[in-house]
Amino acid sequence: MFSPNAGRGEKKQMGCFGYPLSIFFIVINEFCERFSYYGMRAVLVLYFKYFLQWDDNLATVIYHTFVAICYLTPILGAIIADSWLGKFKTIIYLSIVYAVGQVVMAISAIHDLTDGNKDGTPDTIEVHVALSVIGLLLIALGTGGIKPCVAAFGGDQFEENQDKQRSQFFSIFYLSINAGSLLSTIITPILRGQECGIHSQQKCYPLAFGVPAALMVVALVVFIVGNSMYKKVSPQGNVIVKVSKCIGFAISNRYRNRSKSIPKREHWLDWAKEQYDERLIAQIKMVLKVLFLYIPLPMFWALFDQQGSRWTLQATTMDGNFGAMQIQPDQMQTVNPILIIVLVPIFDAALYPLIRKCKLNFTPLKRMTVGMFLAAMAFVAAALVQVEIDKTLPTFPSSNQIQLKVINLGTQDVNVDYMTNLPSPASIPSFQASEYQTLDQPSNVSFSYGIDNKIFPLQDLAERTRYTVIVKNGQEIQTNFFEDISNKPEQGSNAIRFVNSLQETINITLGAVSVGEVMPMQVSNYTMLNLGTKQIEVKVGEKTCKVESMKFGFGSSYTIIIKECTTELLVDYVEDIKANTIHMALQIPQYFLITAGEVVFSVTGLEFSYSQAPSNMKSVLQAGWLLTVAVGNVIVLIVAGASHISQQWAEYVLFAALLVAVCIIFAVMAYFYTYVDPAEIEAQFDEEEKKKNAKEIEAMGVPNGDGPYSQTKM
Repeated sequence: MFSPNAGRGEKKQMGCFGYPLSIFFIVINEFCERFSYYGMRAVLVLYFKYFLQWDDNLATVIYHTFVAICYLTPILGAIIADSWLGKFKTIIYLSIVYAVGQVVMAISAIHDLTDGNKDGTPDTIEVHVALSVIGLLLIALGTGGIKPCVAAFGGDQFEENQDKQRSQFFSIFYLSINAGSLLSTIITPILRGQECGIHSQQKCYPLAFGVPAALMVVALVVFIVGNSMYKKVSPQGNVIVKVSKCIGFAISNRYRNRSKSIPKREHWLDWAKEQYDERLIAQIKMVLKVLFLYIPLPMFWALFDQQGSRWTLQATTMDGNFGAMQIQPDQMQTVNPILIIVLVPIFDAALYPLIRKCKLNFTPLKRMTVGMFLAAMAFVAAALVQVEIDKTLPTFPSSNQIQLKVINLGTQDVNVDYMTNLPSPASIPSFQASEYQTLDQPSNVSFSYGIDNKIFPLQDLAERTRYTVIVKNGQEIQTNFFEDISNKPEQGSNAIRFVNSLQETINITLGAVSVGEVMPMQVSNYTMLNLGTKQIEVKVGEKTCKVESMKFGFGSSYTIIIKECTTELLVDYVEDIKANTIHMALQIPQYFLITAGEVVFSVTGLEFSYSQAPSNMKSVLQAGWLLTVAVGNVIVLIVAGASHISQQWAEYVLFAALLVAVCIIFAVMAYFYTYVDPAEIEAQFDEEEKKKNAKEIEAMGVPNGDGPYSQTKM
């Protein structure tokens, strides 16, 4: 039975398997919240690029700005919880903000939200951008604000004699984080890949954002349901604020007395002794030593968090066909949590013990140095993959250029003269196509069937554009020019269009998509298809012909010539853009390297930080650690914005080089670092305080401590 004071911490909590029942609500809440966050974040950069139509650089900048804010707001959340509202109310209020932000993001992704004409084309993109920015700011405030509170609130549920259960809770808690991350990065890309819409069908970003929004609402409801079971600790004052005030006073006091003849002090923080006790000052000194080592660490996170931006964009130009499975570009991010689950026990149970047996002094700071180096090598691997991808990408026309391809629908060979310094290609056989020819400042092109000749002017064609010319002989030479796509189909889609070489108008259906009517000597609009074969159906009057298409891959473009529709459908394929040929599996080595780096860097870094900080200063180091993640994402913004590197592989090499340089600096700093035992230092102060109190008691005439002063706090 619960007492009337249930939920205030004065009761004996209901338990299950030795654990307070309340922690199960907290674990479920964390699973749902992490699913919500990582699910939304997994598809975010693709939403920026393909829905909001931002280029790669802008999408990367906004993505890392969002992540940076997510890791700045935990400081605000910790101050609010410890100084005013307490952890429980802070989690409730900021979770509401969080859920609202997720709902706003889902609404912002409704592609015909502003479609007044019901034609599937938004009247303006500004509404979507505005809603997206509002949603992301609310999410950043919510997820960052509750981050330092939920785990600590779970720890508050245990009694002082439940150290073992508390330790096991944190293991379960972090397992729920990885489980939520893993499932969400598998599921939300699948949801994004669906087709949905009110007036037109497009990639289903509303569903990809909507499910994380629903999970955040579930997280909030589950947390509220456990209200009566929680032990709630009242705000005790935030140690971060206290540390900041002490440092601020030391700096100002030193500045005020700079011109006075006061003896120099051993440490600049000793200028705070006029107002703060020596124990606090000594604790802050220990913390500052660790925070000083944090200075180079943001560079690691600058590389690590690009898994969700640059690496995901890289995957969009790769082949995701894994046989029985078709992997979406954003699903490659699941490799990281999978490898974490595999590598952490391997490192703890096998690698580290083996190193100890070899008598190698693999200190925590040395581990972190190795982790930074592994992350740099991951970006070298990413650069090598990018070089191979670039070899397969088509070359599109630049300024003052056009590219021209000729399809011959005539009954005999056609000769083409581009009237430039380029050698003309060989004659093009019937129902065949030429390769694209790049023409600088083109003037005219000539088509000839035997003695019949036709010259077509090119001056009015738009530069930096690809064109296909359909040519056919008859009583006179017929020519039609059509603009081609001038970029590679993205998100693994294939751009397919049809040429009608028949004498009649035809109606085409491709798979479940109606292509529509195509007149003779005309070309259809592009239809975007996923991987696989589709049925091509052509209707000519009352007659219907069908045939199975070739198997389409990822990122190709084809022009399909409808040649004949009698007893069967005859088609020819003209490859305009080759399919992606570099497999996504080639990203696995770079994911392995950066995940191995994360295991020896991040896990070891937190362990080292906690071992080197006083017991009451853990939250200060947690805030400092999260701040390094935020600064790391800011570095991405600076480098991506200032480097002006056109080749992506070169940017990867730049980041790798920067991290190697920082790694060397960190190794030097680590070499001169002296490890301390905070518990031993605090014990010395405790002993000095006991002696001081004993002297005070003795001076009052109670030498044995057996009197009215025997309850003096020790």
